[in-house]
Amino acid sequence: MSGKRPERRLNLLTGDWVLVSPQRLVRPWQGAVGGAAAGSGRHYDPDCYLCPGNARVGGARNPAYGGVYVFDNDFPALLPPDNEAAASPDPLLVSEPQSGACRVVCYSPDHSQTMAKMPVATIRAVVDAWTAQFIDLSARPDIGAVTIFENRGEMMGASNPHPHGQIWATSSVPNELAREDARQRAWFEAHGEPLLAAYLGRELAAGERIVMENQAFVGLVPYWATWPFETLILPRRAVSGLDRLSDSERDALADLLRELTGAYDALFATACPYSMGFHQRPSKAADDAHFVMHAHFYPPLLRSATIRKFMVGFEMLAMPQRDLTPEDAAARLRAVVEGRDG
Repeated sequence: MSGKRPERRLNLLTGDWVLVSPQRLVRPWQGAVGGAAAGSGRHYDPDCYLCPGNARVGGARNPAYGGVYVFDNDFPALLPPDNEAAASPDPLLVSEPQSGACRVVCYSPDHSQTMAKMPVATIRAVVDAWTAQFIDLSARPDIGAVTIFENRGEMMGASNPHPHGQIWATSSVPNELAREDARQRAWFEAHGEPLLAAYLGRELAAGERIVMENQAFVGLVPYWATWPFETLILPRRAVSGLDRLSDSERDALADLLRELTGAYDALFATACPYSMGFHQRPSKAADDAHFVMHAHFYPPLLRSATIRKFMVGFEMLAMPQRDLTPEDAAARLRAVVEGRDG
């Protein structure tokens, strides 16, 4: 960023703008550590409805699983198709039927684990499960898109500390994916190359927003980042979904996920909360040369384990705004990574 004057930056994936105001940082970032809630450290919790062998809230009982465990959500936000459901004919009160499936993915039987502490082999098993679920759900005739995500920590609304994520498969293509798909397609048609492949090349050349990288994936703070320490995970090879990754690329993705979540924990000296999710090609896409899969990490923390960024006021009524520049955020994350490696 040139100088210390405000500017707005374009999010290439959505078309939204974000206001960057570095002149508001009138004092240095302290990195103070607040009193964050600590986990129990127990490998098994008899009251946890996700631990092996325990009864869930809906009455079903988990098997004594020893690895990744996937099951249909007992309280799903989506239901199977209803052939009698119809769209609203009112042009001012518009609605249409929405069907699909919701599943829960338990990453490990160990209640005390987080992705930052899991062995890479365990995370690789999670990547394999995500991939299998994406293939299975995308093949259903009623599914338009599959969204894989994780809400970690109470601050992000996680109802249970057991290591787990969710998969929602929807009959329509959700807002964020639809916008990203349209903008990636428009770029490809205009320039003859995938948008995110071109963007990654520019970021690798610049280097200032790169946080970490390995042979197959790169983690960076995007130029247009909204959240203070938001990151984007991109594949070096332009592929449209997890199902297109090779074995070695899946290993590399697992390794980067572990390193990035570990860097977040180290930066804030706590089990850092976040929302994370993968965007992959829409399930019924006729072609996908334009689309590059990627993962978003949105941690809410700003300066410590208890001080978060709130999207209120101007952010809700106008556009997102940040004081800490993406370049500074990347530098701080990168310093943590280098310190952990050293």
